[in-house]
Formats: sequence, C-alpha cells, structure tokens
Amino acid sequence: MMGSAERSDDELLAATARDAEAFGIFYRRHGEAVFRYMLFRTRSADDAAELAAEVFAAALESSGRFRRMDTPARAWLFGIANHKLADSRRRGRIADQARLRLGVERLGLHDAALERAEELADLALSGEGISSLVADLPDGERDAVLARVVGEQSYAEVAVRLGISQPAARQRVRRGLARLAFWAREDKA
Repeated sequence: MMGSAERSDDELLAATARDAEAFGIFYRRHGEAVFRYMLFRTRSADDAAELAAEVFAAALESSGRFRRMDTPARAWLFGIANHKLADSRRRGRIADQARLRLGVERLGLHDAALERAEELADLALSGEGISSLVADLPDGERDAVLARVVGEQSYAEVAVRLGISQPAARQRVRRGLARLAFWAREDKA
C-alpha cells in the first residue's frame, strides 16, 4: 500500500473526508507556496498568514467536491487563493468565515516565522521569488501565467496583451500551471 506522503494531491484531497492526515500532507506540500504568493501580493506577513489560513480552511471545506478534470489540485488551490485575495480587496478586510466554521485559530507568527516571512518578502519584492518559479516555463506560458496569476488580468486582457485568442490564453495559463505543479511533484520525489 502506498504511504500517505507518496499519494498524489488528487488522492490526498479525495481521502481527506476519511483521513485527516491526508489534508495535513496536502497543506505541508503547498502551505509555503500559498503563503509566499499571498506575501508577494499583499506585502504583509500578517495579511499573508491570515489569507493563507483562510485559503486552506476553504480548501478543506471543499476538498470533497474537488474533481481533477483539467485542473491540477495545486491550480485549484491557487484558484481559491485568488478568490480569497480578490474578496479581501473588494471588502477591504480578510474574510475568515471558513476558518471560523472549522474552529481554526488565526495564525500567529512567532519570531522565527516572522524572520522567514521577511526573507520571503525580500525575495518577492525583488521579483526573484516569482521569476525563479516560472523561469523555466516556455515564454508564452510564462508570460500568460505571470499576467493572469501575478498581474490578476482577465483572460481577455491576457489575450490582448499576448496577441492571441482568449481560448489560447486560457490554454497557456492552464499548461503553465500544470507544468509548475508537475515540477513541484518532481522536486518532492
């Protein structure tokens, strides 16, 4: 039988309802990446920690509804992250309904975590964090992922920016995110 740590993200999400550790493994695989993304977007360690907690609480709540189809679990997770970030900006505050429903405490950053967050913020502010993550993507995919995920542009805006059709923009983003997810799994192996 395959150990929990060797299961794919899809398998972990499917097992979450009957195996609490499965979601813990999923969190450990992607927690820092979500935090780094939120830190890059908010430039605040406290806001990034709160948003990351809400993202994973929402992911836990909806893990039973996840279906792979064309979207890898990591891309699904970052979709949740984008929605939580957009909601927080629209409302002017970070919503914490999922976290409260699950009884998850607000994340408090201790000195070591704050130090690590500052390191990550320095990387994010210098552009090295995101740039290093997408550096090996083909040019079209890299540009589409950066425009969509980092630049928060709509697919229509990405298409205009890259001079391609909207379906092609969607496909480039999807392929780029899938490639990043695959590479992340390869790095863990």
